[in-house]
Amino acid sequence: MKSVAHPAIFAAVSFAALVPCAKGAEVDRAAQVDRAVERGLETLQVMQDKTEGCWRDRHNRPHPAVTGLAVMAFLSAGHVPGEGRYGPLIEKAVRWVLRQQKDNGLIATDDAQEMYQHGIATLMLAEVAGSTDAELARSIRKALVKAVRVILKAQRSNGGDNGGWRYHVADVDGADISVTGWQVMALRAARNLGCDVPSSAIDRAVAYIKRCHDKGSGGFRYQTGGGVTVACTGTSVLALEICGKAHHRSDEALSGGAYLIAKQNLPRAGQEWFYYSIYYGSQAAFQLGGNYWTVFRPTMHDVLLGMRSGGGFWDGQTGDAQQGGRAYCTAMALLALTVEYRFLPIYQRGEEPSEK
Repeated sequence: MKSVAHPAIFAAVSFAALVPCAKGAEVDRAAQVDRAVERGLETLQVMQDKTEGCWRDRHNRPHPAVTGLAVMAFLSAGHVPGEGRYGPLIEKAVRWVLRQQKDNGLIATDDAQEMYQHGIATLMLAEVAGSTDAELARSIRKALVKAVRVILKAQRSNGGDNGGWRYHVADVDGADISVTGWQVMALRAARNLGCDVPSSAIDRAVAYIKRCHDKGSGGFRYQTGGGVTVACTGTSVLALEICGKAHHRSDEALSGGAYLIAKQNLPRAGQEWFYYSIYYGSQAAFQLGGNYWTVFRPTMHDVLLGMRSGGGFWDGQTGDAQQGGRAYCTAMALLALTVEYRFLPIYQRGEEPSEK
């Protein structure tokens, strides 16, 4: 059965219809965001490898994570596999990712950062499974069962790293918040789809995330003994918010939200790990809602609209931009801009009180 979140609905339900319309300036900005999203999707379409169906990184390598993010950008704007203008390219990309899965369940083409690729690809497959036809959905669900097993196998079990993940399946490099965030989202999305994910795995992951919390600043560290960053704070807040009611609007999440909207930490061009930070920051602030989102949202819009190229894509010189490339930057910007569309199941939320 196909999802109702398709292009025809998206055409009727614009961003402008989802935000307050009391002021003309806000309506104008909403329309600008809508146009930027549509143009961004057009440029992603052009960037796709038409033969393989994948997207490539800065070094022109076919990349499961960049492909997964690009697919999610289309999904987040209401497009689904097999339907409408972008349906065929989305389906082709999903099938390419499925072909990258190894016999052991791992979805990765780069041994150096295999769990980054695997976590993002698994998250994308879980998000797309409910919006495609029965044949492709069956293939996705089979792949997800194996992919979830890999994530559970890779979860660390020793010392301060217990509950986290890092670059490799094997425990040879400890754990960090960045990789852990993608695995938590993948597990939650897969669990929402009916995959077997033990509650203990989520509980251990939450405990690791909370050990990375810095009470002094309110932010979150890259590792338990590392420095606090905007990117890791956004990652951690989002992970806590989607891990169940017991962790929703926890003290750690709220203090992390306050860190994100402090003036010196709000989005700005050239910010360290910019696209990673604005992607996670937008999702985290939206989940928290209230003043967190009210403060974060206009700055995010100003910065992203100001950085957009004349061709409709995003790029940059920060560390993640230089690794991921133009398709990565564009996909992450689009995912940040479309958080309010609420088409991606993993990022949906109910309306919550603005204060705890």
